[in-house]
Amino acid sequence: MIYGKRIRFRAAERADLPLFVRWLNDPEVYQNLSMHYALSLAREEKWFESMLDRPPAEQVHVIEVRQPDESWLPIGNCSLMNINWTSSKAEFGIFIGEKAYWNQGYGTEATRLMLRHGFETLNLHRIYLRVFRTNPRAIRAYEKAGYIAEGWQRQAEYHDGQYIDVLMMSVLRSEWTGEAS
Repeated sequence: MIYGKRIRFRAAERADLPLFVRWLNDPEVYQNLSMHYALSLAREEKWFESMLDRPPAEQVHVIEVRQPDESWLPIGNCSLMNINWTSSKAEFGIFIGEKAYWNQGYGTEATRLMLRHGFETLNLHRIYLRVFRTNPRAIRAYEKAGYIAEGWQRQAEYHDGQYIDVLMMSVLRSEWTGEAS
């Protein structure tokens, strides 16, 4: 497990899949993700099996928030993907599925915690992401965590009847402040 101040990451389990399906079938959640079809539990189970075949460093982490009674509540997930060990870089992905936990800094904390894991544990040099122009809340969270805009991919995603620009952002180890919230 990977611990932050208010959150922790743990490995995704098969028992999490119904929760993932609920989150990812919510239009408010998936509007900022590259998803175009309803998600079935059967398809999510196939995804889970393929995810288990990936290297451990690329497996999905469940984001959990510490509750007042000291229990942990899952609110989303994140991962480092497409790790290139030669170039020492990886792509970051995250979503917060529990909307009651939106706008409370959990996404920023999870992003910083994953940067710490990527730079300190995995010895990466560069961590990058892609974010829709239509998601200013995420862009602000990434900037607060230390990501720097690199450029726009114009009309790179088709979503809800329109083409959307995608912002490329990254953090280099030399730019990273070491904050994990």
